[in-house]
Amino acid sequence: MADKKGKKQIRQAALLKKLELEPFVTDEELCETFGVSIQTIRLDRLELGIPELRERIKQVAAKNYRKVKTLGKAEIVGELIDINLNENGISILETTDEMAFRKTKIVRGHHIFAMAESLAMAVIDADVALSGVANMKYRVPVFAGDKLVAKAEVTRIRGNKYFVHVKISVNQEQVFRGKFILVSIWDEEEE
Repeated sequence: MADKKGKKQIRQAALLKKLELEPFVTDEELCETFGVSIQTIRLDRLELGIPELRERIKQVAAKNYRKVKTLGKAEIVGELIDINLNENGISILETTDEMAFRKTKIVRGHHIFAMAESLAMAVIDADVALSGVANMKYRVPVFAGDKLVAKAEVTRIRGNKYFVHVKISVNQEQVFRGKFILVSIWDEEEE
């Protein structure tokens, strides 16, 4: 009995460290890492006061939404998990059956584009901006249930134009890339 308790304490300490390094790891991935059942992982999280993945994402996202100037929280497609204005940002989107074609379960492109465009707009330091140009490439299909991870980088700022590259991946495989030129339409004379 004492040996079981010791193993549990060691596993829970390792679980805390793992989630500190990778806060967005799923319970299923934790099962594989620790070689235990999903119920054991859920009980460990419960005992340690660690919320489920969706709640952890929302907590991190809530802090980042306050930094965004160009969009409202409801206008960002996905959960914003990191943002540095005029530098970079990361968002996550859990795809659903409603986003996909019924026959193939392939996610419709406009959902992927909306995620990329909203992240590109979120990372720029402007009060009002519009997409001026978008060059995009869908590399492989995305299926309902896939978790999209978008990473945006501001590559250049020239006057009121912001050049932003966005790459979206599923399981670290790139499924989409977009290059955006966003135009700030804020009239500084009106300030």
